[in-house]
Amino acid sequence: MVQGSQQAPPAAGRPVTPADLRPAQPQQMTGAESIVRSLEAVGVDTVFGIPGGAILPTYDPLMDSSSVRHILVRHEQGAGHAAEGYAYTSGKVGVCMATSGPGATNLVTALADANLDSVPMVAITGQVGASLIGTDAFQEADIVGITLPVTKHSYLITDPADIPKTIAQAFHIASTGRPGPVLIDVAKSAMQAMTTYSWPPAEVELPGYHPVTKPHAKQVREAARLLATARRPVLYVGGGAVRAGAAAELRRLVDESGAPAVTTLMARGVLPDTHPQNLGMPGMHGTVPAVAALQKADLIVALGARFDDRVTGKLSSFAPHALIVHADIDPAEIGKNRRADVPIVGDLKEVIADLLPELAREHAQHGKPDLERWWKQIDDWRETFPLGYTDTEDGLLAPQHVITRIGEIAGPEAVYVAGVGQHQMWAAQFIKHQRPGAWINSGGLGTMGFAIPAAMGAKVGDPDRVVWAIDGDGCFQMTNQELATATINEIPIKVALINNSSLGMVRQWQTLFYESRYSNTDLHTGHGTVRIPDFVKLADAYGAEGIRVDSKGEVDAAIKRAMEIDDRPVVIDFTVSRDAMVWPMVAAGVSNDEIQYARGISPAWDRED
Repeated sequence: MVQGSQQAPPAAGRPVTPADLRPAQPQQMTGAESIVRSLEAVGVDTVFGIPGGAILPTYDPLMDSSSVRHILVRHEQGAGHAAEGYAYTSGKVGVCMATSGPGATNLVTALADANLDSVPMVAITGQVGASLIGTDAFQEADIVGITLPVTKHSYLITDPADIPKTIAQAFHIASTGRPGPVLIDVAKSAMQAMTTYSWPPAEVELPGYHPVTKPHAKQVREAARLLATARRPVLYVGGGAVRAGAAAELRRLVDESGAPAVTTLMARGVLPDTHPQNLGMPGMHGTVPAVAALQKADLIVALGARFDDRVTGKLSSFAPHALIVHADIDPAEIGKNRRADVPIVGDLKEVIADLLPELAREHAQHGKPDLERWWKQIDDWRETFPLGYTDTEDGLLAPQHVITRIGEIAGPEAVYVAGVGQHQMWAAQFIKHQRPGAWINSGGLGTMGFAIPAAMGAKVGDPDRVVWAIDGDGCFQMTNQELATATINEIPIKVALINNSSLGMVRQWQTLFYESRYSNTDLHTGHGTVRIPDFVKLADAYGAEGIRVDSKGEVDAAIKRAMEIDDRPVVIDFTVSRDAMVWPMVAAGVSNDEIQYARGISPAWDRED
């Protein structure tokens, strides 16, 4: 039986290394007990998972752990997304657990999601006994082979002696360099066998894994020179700035440079939306000033951003006159989509910290560049093309109004978790994001079903903050069973269901590009007399509070009522118009120059050099 750990766990938010831990005396125990003891040693306090035959030997000693809380979810995908949400708000590595075969494969979506969005996560799965591997045994799946493309690393353990060092390595890999998910698959026979446990493990070297954190001084100086002399600079800030904890350094860089900044979907809040130099979100549904500034820039300083297609539009026409400074912890990202004139590999917090004195030195020697003309143009775009919306013609709620009021009533100290689709874009646009880590969404993979379990994990990771899940009726139906988990475990999340009775973003594309032929996008959840399902009744069945809002006058009262309830989850079913669309918009595969401010309205900016 596993007793309490003798080691001092590392501080939350700091990468785990064996040097952080005091040695423990070697002890005889099963491999399963070794797993639990090792999780305690690396500071794990929460695991999301579901037991099954192959992982069952580990669940028995887990029951006796005094420091690791297990939260029983209703689906393994929910366990993975909950681990992601936990990682976002706690600053620690999220942990999930599943059995072999379908249990493990149900984690794949969450692993892929964490991989694209750089979320530190460790997934532990059971595997059939070592002698059965490769025989197509019951519930056998090659989860290591399946997950190698969507994780930072995947392990298979067949020898119980390897458990402590593998767990130490996995947590180190997940939390250092560019964060990401690591899978540990453990054969059932290794869990059942006896082993000699000691911590820290003797072998923790990782040949070939040495993330570069300190940037090259020459590259930093060249970046400073370009930024000090550019006439139309833009700071293009990605999610890497959030992962690096570089918000304070970024704020100083924005102030020192005087340059406009754009914050991507994954970076919302790392620079407050109220900062006068923040142009908002770029890309397919970004603001006109953000998109236009990138297109007209003569220098783009990309900080922890990927130049992904949702930002660049047609890549060959993206920012045609701009030199590129690209800083990222992951060298594979630099030059992957757009050639970098000044590549900088390093931890973004250190990159900006080194860049600041070099930029100040350039300014002291040569003076700050005159950006007055550039800002005059940007301010003209801001004045002419602000974010906005009109009331719906069908008399139903405008979803933008609902989301705006949630942001205004809950405020910047709340955590906002979005699913994927129109509601995600509106939440990114109309909530004032003022601090890093308060905005959580599935950006790279675009995973429907992300919001509910991720919000649940976010609340566990930071229980003192209000957590709002802003979800669509399509996304919600993929993982709403986790409301049971939230109710039973007293995790009082708030759910704003933006119910347009449709797969909204798909319907928008069908309206614009498929002659309004609505093939298989009507969900029958919110309009008319029949609601399948009735979300208020569903919430009640799960032990949550269900509220329905059909009119504008009811919106504020419902949100305030949800804010007052703190002993169970709340689901507010907002019946909104199915014809509301997300604007601005750059259609997939076209140039950002073809952005539409609203349907049929294309901003005309000066395209001359």
